[in-house]
Amino acid sequence: MASKHPPVCQIFSFKDCKTSLDPIFELPAHCLTPTAAPIVIDNGSFQTRVGWAAPAAELDSAPRLIFRSVAARSRGAARSETQIGNDIPNLEPLRWLLKSQFDRNVVVNFEIQELILDHVFTHLGLSSEGFVEHPILMTEAPCNPLHCRQMMSELLFECYRVPFVSYGVDSLYSFYHNNNQRNLQPPHTGLILSSGYHCSHILPVVDGRLDAVNCKRLNVAGSQAASYLQRLLQLKYPGHLAAITLSRMEELLHEHSYTAVDYHQGTNG
Repeated sequence: MASKHPPVCQIFSFKDCKTSLDPIFELPAHCLTPTAAPIVIDNGSFQTRVGWAAPAAELDSAPRLIFRSVAARSRGAARSETQIGNDIPNLEPLRWLLKSQFDRNVVVNFEIQELILDHVFTHLGLSSEGFVEHPILMTEAPCNPLHCRQMMSELLFECYRVPFVSYGVDSLYSFYHNNNQRNLQPPHTGLILSSGYHCSHILPVVDGRLDAVNCKRLNVAGSQAASYLQRLLQLKYPGHLAAITLSRMEELLHEHSYTAVDYHQGTNG
C-alpha cells in the first residue's frame, strides 16, 4: 500500500568553503629531543596530509597540515610567487594555472613536488634551506615505478639531506591499522578496494603481505566522477553553467554521495 505522506525533501546549500592560509607551527617539544621524531607525509594526488609520528601521549589527533596537492604557478613566475594548496583562496578562477606533481597517481613533476615539500617543512617550523634532520615516512602508489621512487629519494636526500626515508602504501597502512583496532591477530588476509582521486586499486593481502602480482589499477576514481557529474548537470541545467563548477561537484560527491555496501540490493531497492 502506498504511503499517504510524500517523501520529505531536504534542501542543502553549497558551502563554497574558502581556504585559509596554513599556519607556521613551532616545533613541538617531543621533536627537540636528540632522537628526532619522524615526519609522516601522506602524499596524495588530491590532498597532502602531514603530521608528526610521536608517542601516543604526544600524538596529534589530526594531521598538522592538510591542503590540496596543487600549485598555482604561471609561466615565468618566481618561486616566491607560487601559491601552494591553501594559499589559493578559490581554485576556479585559477584552474588553468594549477599544476600537480602527479600524472594520475604517480609523481612525475618533481619541480612541483619540491615546491610542496618546501611548503610542508616551512609550515612545520623547519628550515628547508639547510637540512631536515627528521626521518621521513612518505606514502606512494602501489607498485610505484622504481624510477619515480629513485627521483623522490634523490630529492629528499640531496636537496633536504634527510637521514632516513621509508615508503609505504596508504591503503595498506589503513588495512593494518583497522585490523589492529578490531584486535585481529596478524598475519592479516583480505582484499583492499582503494578509490583515490585519479585511480582505484584492488589490492589482495595474503598472510600480511601484499600480493603485488595480482594488484589491479582502474583509471576511474573521484576526479572522473566529479567531471562526469559536472557534465550531466550542465546538460540538464544549461542556464546555470557558471554555477556548476568542478569544486561544487567535488563537494556533492564528498558530502552527499555514498557507496552501496550491497550493490545488487541497492539496484533492486
